[in-house]
This record gives sequence, C-alpha cells and structure tokens, in this order.
Amino acid sequence: MARRRSESFEQQRSEILEKAAMLFAEAGFHAASMASLAQACGVSKALLYHYYQDKEHILFDVALSYVERLVAIVEEELGREPPGSAAQARVALERLISRFLEEYRHSQYRHIVLVQDVKHLPEPLREPVLEKQRQVVRAFAGVIAALEPELAATALLKPVTMVLFGMINWTFTWLRPDGPLSYEAMAPVVTTMFVAGVHALAKREDLLQRFAMAPERARGTDEAAVPTLQGEQG
Repeated sequence: MARRRSESFEQQRSEILEKAAMLFAEAGFHAASMASLAQACGVSKALLYHYYQDKEHILFDVALSYVERLVAIVEEELGREPPGSAAQARVALERLISRFLEEYRHSQYRHIVLVQDVKHLPEPLREPVLEKQRQVVRAFAGVIAALEPELAATALLKPVTMVLFGMINWTFTWLRPDGPLSYEAMAPVVTTMFVAGVHALAKREDLLQRFAMAPERARGTDEAAVPTLQGEQG
C-alpha cells in the first residue's frame, strides 16, 4: 500500500508541476499566487500546501526537473562516443541539436519558465538550477572546441556556444509542426549553418589573435564565468 501511495504522490506532484509551468509561462511568476496555482492544478490550496510550502519551491522543481532532463540528454549523447575528432564532433553536435529541439517542442512551458523566471528564485534555490544550465553549456562548448580546436584557446568559445543556443532556444515559437519543415529536418539545417560559421570564424586570424587567452584561462580556470542557457554569467 505504501508503494502505491508513493506512486500516487509522485503522479500528483508531476501534474502540479505541469500545470504550474503553464501558468507561470502564460501569466508570469509574480502574477501567479498559490490560490491561482491551486485553481490551475484543479486541487485545493490545502492540498497544494501539502506538496509545496510556497510558489518559489514549485518554480524550483519546475525548472530543476526540466534542466535535469537536458543534462540527461547531453550525458546520454556524449556518453555514446565522446567526440575525439572534428568529424565525430559534428555528428555529436547534430544529435544534440536534434534532441534539444525535440525536447523544447514538448516542454515549451517549462522552457519559458527556465529561461525567464529562474531569476525570481532566492539564491539557495536559484544556484543549483543555474549550475545545471552551466553544465549543459560547458558540454556544448566542449563539442564545439572539438569541432574547431582553434576556438578553444580564445575568448570566443563561450559567445559562439551561446550563439548556437540563440539559434535553437525559441524555435518552438515559430516552427509549426504541420509546416513544410519538421523539427527533425531543422536539426541538420541548424547544424550546417552553425558549423559553416564556426569553420569560417576559425580562419579569421585577426579575430583569433584579438581574442586569444592566456593558457591557464584557456584550460578552463575561468569556469565561474560559464553562461547559463539564458546567457547569464556565473
């Protein structure tokens, strides 16, 4: 019986997070109250308080559970075969872009919350979410560095990585599933454009020299400055 109650608890909690993500995304975090959250979730305020002490902890679970899914995608894809060559890096990058586009498509409300509302969390709740985001950004940056090692020794690697997220983060706002271009078809389009740009950038000796970093920084001692998915610096 205890096991069934636990499963029921987790199912109810999952449903609360889905409805809360929708309300936060559509109304904004500040406009949402525990009363409006309870109404959106179809539960009483008393039951909602049984699960969460306040809306900040609801926001935390919405954001953390979503970014943990993104981390899991990265670990799964890069765990298959870590890119050791430019060719492998390109394949890995296209797989990652494809998986992220698909995840964004099915998690639109959670994605909006992650990008727009995490800043409203108090520091003890905000930092774990931001660190998970930085973990994702670091992983993508590592693949891009394997794709074009010239960038790894410059201050361009992080901005270039964020350009990629700028290309895909809001695709779901304009790419129609019933349109001529599917999410699956979009991945190689984005990859081709991005990879071509990275290779072209690596040939710009003037920019490589201008943004060259000292060896210790290039090795990653500046980890605290890794941006989050919305571009916020650590």
